[in-house]
Amino acid sequence: MAKSEFTMDVEPLNGVTIARFDHPPVNALDLALVDDVVATMRNIEGPVVITGAGKCFSAGVDLRAILDGGREYTDRFITALSSAFLAVFDHPAPVVAAINGHAIAGGCVFAMAADVRVMSAGTIGLTELAVGVPFPVSALEICRYAMGASVARATLQGRTLDVQAASARGWIDEVAGREELISHAVAIARALGEHSPSAYAATKDQLHRPVHAAIDAGADMDAQARTSWLADETRGRIAAFVDTLARDRR
Repeated sequence: MAKSEFTMDVEPLNGVTIARFDHPPVNALDLALVDDVVATMRNIEGPVVITGAGKCFSAGVDLRAILDGGREYTDRFITALSSAFLAVFDHPAPVVAAINGHAIAGGCVFAMAADVRVMSAGTIGLTELAVGVPFPVSALEICRYAMGASVARATLQGRTLDVQAASARGWIDEVAGREELISHAVAIARALGEHSPSAYAATKDQLHRPVHAAIDAGADMDAQARTSWLADETRGRIAAFVDTLARDRR
């Protein structure tokens, strides 16, 4: 297994590349990780399985890094986060998410950016409103594409679902045990990779075109979301949420 410069582990296995989020303890998304997602996806050719190191897929944005980094960091992070979502979503070859544990908020978006989702444990959902932050347009449009009509409940209720409930709602495609999760995801990615690479890429491009059109049309909304992330009120909500989490862990 090759360790990247930052926070992605990359492992070739049976014609498929496994790309693991590796930011202990819960693979929270900071600037280094999302930058490395973009670099990693650009350097991979062929089918990919994305998963998390340890027992968590990704618990979402590293809110402590947002508070500690200040507004300049946050501004850079929001841009990089959208680029990372799209790097996974638009990878021309098959992408399978092997969801090995909690996939929350931004972690859920990364799962939705894959072509196929297989889950073994944990919960999954979009909890941005519970924190008090708006969605980047790219995140919401990727989730709308993957979740369909259920995206309204997913975003506005701000709750997570367990494996069986997520399967029933159509957020994941298959359920697998912990031990066979990776091998099963690799088998799916390898089978999809047997299609013509150019035809697969062209088909994804056509399917994703409405998503990109919506992202482009939502530039004004994206600017508003960015302004909200930088606002004192939002930073106060994030701080309160982080403090609540810390108290609950005591």
